[in-house]
Amino acid sequence: MAYIRTFGEIPGNSEGTLYVDREELRLAGLHAHKQNGISGTEAEGADAIVLNGGYPDDWDEGDLIIYTGQGGQDARKRQVADQTITRGNAGLVRSQMERLPVRVIRGHEEKSEHAPTEGYRYDGLYRVVRHWFKTRADGFRVLQFRLEKITEAETLPDLPQDIDVGDLGSQSTSDGLVSRTERVTQRLNRKVSVVRNIKKWHNDICQVCDTTIELPGGPASEVAHIQGLGEPHNGPDREENALCLCPNDHLRFDYGAIYLNDDLKVIDAKTGQAIGALRTHPKHSIDLRYVRQHRSYWTK
Repeated sequence: MAYIRTFGEIPGNSEGTLYVDREELRLAGLHAHKQNGISGTEAEGADAIVLNGGYPDDWDEGDLIIYTGQGGQDARKRQVADQTITRGNAGLVRSQMERLPVRVIRGHEEKSEHAPTEGYRYDGLYRVVRHWFKTRADGFRVLQFRLEKITEAETLPDLPQDIDVGDLGSQSTSDGLVSRTERVTQRLNRKVSVVRNIKKWHNDICQVCDTTIELPGGPASEVAHIQGLGEPHNGPDREENALCLCPNDHLRFDYGAIYLNDDLKVIDAKTGQAIGALRTHPKHSIDLRYVRQHRSYWTK
């Protein structure tokens, strides 16, 4: 039976259901592969992952998962090469970009208190919040993803915007009108003073491209943290760890398309070349510890 990629719940497969093996998962429409951990493609996105002890770098806290991408291992599951953003890894990045839900399936070989004792268990829907590269002790780079569980009252990931997202979700009804359902958001508590100071010092002008977004209510910008907040990065919510960026450069910075060197030059990740100097302000001191930490996510 051909696998049909579906994002979200699969009818008849409720959260907590146990399955004997990977083939039963595939036949149920939950995951496309018998071996690969990621079910997905770069073009479509990833609809499901399996946690089953494939990588020692995985971290499973139940509602929060740090998941290691695929690739770079030999037949004995030893890391022998760097991972790249291809295949299923690119699918998870696409799911992050388009906010597609990902089904999480835990296997009995996963070294976690949240894993089943036998077989495989479907454990609900998660969102990919962010991704980065990690250099392991053996020198190889692996790609990691932070996934957060979507609860019934949906918990949204920590979005890069520093403005609140709406508290209403919507879906079309049979008559074409849009019905609304209440949605609860939980976000890291960010210091209002940090956001205000950064925007004030830079007059809402992007430190990378020197542009601002002009809106009817006035200029607008976004504040990006250099070293990410929350697990596993645990960056501080301080001015020294923040930048004033336009939405385009905020997205590029968060996804590793640009990063900073120690001279605060902006580096294009594809070419490795400087595309300009980060504009600074006398009151805004940037701590190079956070710059180096962010750079380590994307360079070796």
